Amino acid sequence: MLAVTQRTRQFALRIIKFVHSLPPGDTSRVIGNQLLRSGTSVGANYRAAERAKSDAHFISKLGDVEESRRTPR
Repeated sequence: MLAVTQRTRQFALRIIKFVHSLPPGDTSRVIGNQLLRSGTSVGANYRAAERAKSDAHFISKLGDVEESRRTPR
């Protein structure tokens, strides 16, 4: 099984490819920008959690990962 870091990176790359495949237009641009922000934030937040200085900080950062996974911006 792939590590979480690898999986979140692959997910972000799939999101980027998908957004680039959307047809041109205002709706696609707005939705595409939203997908890019939320689809890439999970991996970025997880990598920040990996750099945590303590167990408590790591757990706190994982909470950020969970929140960004569930909450559209």
